[in-house]
Amino acid sequence: MTIRRNQGFIHPHASDITPQAIYQSRRELIRLMAGGAAGAALAAWAGREALAQQVARPGKLAPLPGAKSAVAGATTMEKVTAYQDASTYNNFYEFGTDKSDPARNAHTLKTSPWTVEISGLVKKPGKYAIEDLLKLSAQEERIYRMRCVEGWSMVIPWVGYSLAELIRRVEPQPGAKYVEFLTQADPKTMPFVGSRVLDWPYAEGLRMDEAMHPLTLLAFGMYGEVLPNQNGAPVRLVVPWKYGFKSAKSLVAIRFTDKQPGTAWNKAAANEYGFYSNVNPDVDHPRWSQATERRIGEDGLFARKRKTLMFNGYEAQVGQLYAGMDLKKNY
Repeated sequence: MTIRRNQGFIHPHASDITPQAIYQSRRELIRLMAGGAAGAALAAWAGREALAQQVARPGKLAPLPGAKSAVAGATTMEKVTAYQDASTYNNFYEFGTDKSDPARNAHTLKTSPWTVEISGLVKKPGKYAIEDLLKLSAQEERIYRMRCVEGWSMVIPWVGYSLAELIRRVEPQPGAKYVEFLTQADPKTMPFVGSRVLDWPYAEGLRMDEAMHPLTLLAFGMYGEVLPNQNGAPVRLVVPWKYGFKSAKSLVAIRFTDKQPGTAWNKAAANEYGFYSNVNPDVDHPRWSQATERRIGEDGLFARKRKTLMFNGYEAQVGQLYAGMDLKKNY
């Protein structure tokens, strides 16, 4: 995959990312087009499918079941994305910039022992072992639509509980207006940490009311099992109405602050990635449209794209958080 340089950081353009739909017809197309660049791109997708056959499937990782969630909007009736697709087509730049790199490289991540430090404007700061975080609340299964900025989407059954459960326990001080999330940045186990792709460690942030919304999930598993490394083990953030890059993986620190925190992609390219990062089909990314998307594993090569839904289809649940805001300015 060609990576272009832009203003001091590296980020793949939409044109650099072969549509996931191509793999549906890959064998015949590879045979017909193998002599050219298109053949090379399609061959890469065939390699991704081979990788999918090698990854752990449900029943291979430790079980982590969850009860059905009672949170409004927490379960979609749409078809769930196949585990192999959800675990081999990922954004996790600590392990590489290609969508298949995390599944290929994340076996080096060491998830035990693991702690998450709570700090900043809270009454009860401290370090929580992953085992203690798991015990804070009952696990729920939530089937969320997930959309990434490049225009692909999935439906994933996550296992975890509302981040608000943890926030209430640590008791934020009155001045806390934002929550910052920092992820693991270990060059010994994450081969792309230290590259010029982003400013490490990866940082993300939410406004306090966004973090406290019951749909915002602290996730420990998916498909009834613990998270595979490439999907953000052992604990990650899932915010279903925001783009995929808003969901910080392999969390090691959560900080409460009175100032809007800098986020990894906003620092890398502020003109492209705003702090809010809401799914908004009416606001185009500078380099591609946000109006449509492809569902991983379902669309054929010539299938029409789906229309992107406002707030990724969660407008009824979260639209009031942004009442009165100019979402083109606060993108």
